[in-house]
Amino acid sequence: MATNTVTNWFGNIVSHPAVVVEVNSVADIIAVLRDTENYPSPVRAVGSNHSTAPCGVADGGTLIRMKMNQILNIGRDSLTVQADAVHLDMAKTLEVNNLQFYVNTEIGSLSAGSAACAGTKDASFPGEYGQVGSYVTGVKMVLPSGDLLEVTEEAQPDLMQKIRSSYGLFGIIYEVTYKVRPLTRMHVHHKTFSLEDFIAALPELKALNYSMMYYIFPFDNRITVEFRKYNPEATGEPNRSAWALRNHIWGQSGPKLGHDVQENFSIPSIRYGIIDTFNAAWRLQLENLVSSDNTIPGDQIIHYPAVSDDSRYTFSLFAFPEEEYPAILTEFFKFCKGYYSQKGYRSNLLYVGYRIAQDQKSLLSYSYDGNVMTIDPVSTANPGWFEYLDVYNQFCSDRNGKPLLNQTPGLTSAIAQKAYGDRLKTLADLRKQYDPTDRLLNDYFRTLLS
Repeated sequence: MATNTVTNWFGNIVSHPAVVVEVNSVADIIAVLRDTENYPSPVRAVGSNHSTAPCGVADGGTLIRMKMNQILNIGRDSLTVQADAVHLDMAKTLEVNNLQFYVNTEIGSLSAGSAACAGTKDASFPGEYGQVGSYVTGVKMVLPSGDLLEVTEEAQPDLMQKIRSSYGLFGIIYEVTYKVRPLTRMHVHHKTFSLEDFIAALPELKALNYSMMYYIFPFDNRITVEFRKYNPEATGEPNRSAWALRNHIWGQSGPKLGHDVQENFSIPSIRYGIIDTFNAAWRLQLENLVSSDNTIPGDQIIHYPAVSDDSRYTFSLFAFPEEEYPAILTEFFKFCKGYYSQKGYRSNLLYVGYRIAQDQKSLLSYSYDGNVMTIDPVSTANPGWFEYLDVYNQFCSDRNGKPLLNQTPGLTSAIAQKAYGDRLKTLADLRKQYDPTDRLLNDYFRTLLS
């Protein structure tokens, strides 16, 4: 049987499925899952394939490319779509109907099927969750047997909690229903702190009841915080340029500069001098230009090209209990500088982080036990990146960090088990009930769940 080569969006995770098949209907999915001769295991389904971990790898098996992207229904507080509908398109449609997502996550190519069963990240608004799947209230899927299953939060809340972290291991999701809310204007502003000032101000910043995402610059000893809150009092035409500027630098020009500087400047002092100068200018633009009392929440979502180019970037994530975060962040600044001094490696972009509220809507929620704050390295995968991540992963695990199974590269079974323990076992046991023949189980999840 012929072998295909498929990569994730960034291009660093390579899969060699024996078969790649596009599905346009539920009947197509059923036919694939029931025909084990022509569609060998493991069967994995992908949308934009944006994960930074090998969730969608189907070596020797069958890769399903979802081509079902229709919006099926818009209700007063709900949105029902096919699994390959992507968040940027859905957000635009909601806006026309004076509605919005609760979580307007950065990656616009996130598909509904992935959001329903995999982890995401975004800073929580007061009283709200920060993970897209927490607002998924129902799914329809094809089980490995080819039978159909519908699950709703109202009828089966316990099962819905597990599906939100099932990573396509229970069945292939083909329809998703979200809880949505009325469109509300939003305030945004930025402020830069030294590390010491940020830590000292953190209790006060939390009390302000803003959503907080932040850009971390260990080599400049700086943190720029993005503050967001709903502003229903705003009137008149919204500011559409503030988020457009932020998205252009964050999603295009910043990574492109990091890539080009890496390619053209071999002397580290010159290379990182250019990057640090760019980052300083980036902080000034965030503070002075990405500021408005009247923006549209969906404008935060970034459009990424279907095929990545020189502006692509990759990332990782670990989340920590917020009460332990000041000490861990201080150690992390020292860790980055020490690693660069010893190994000559540092990211050619920056780091980001999010404050995320306690959330038990997903079994493997990284904020299951309480509020968390994250440390997320970002890079164009400059030479030394993956070796750095191995050490970063251990640094985070040693400090009780919790990873995302789809957005933390280089995970080991030991790190996953330490982070999730009995909850990981619960997921593994339920997976066997829905998929006793391991039809959907690839090597990556076989290792993590063992």
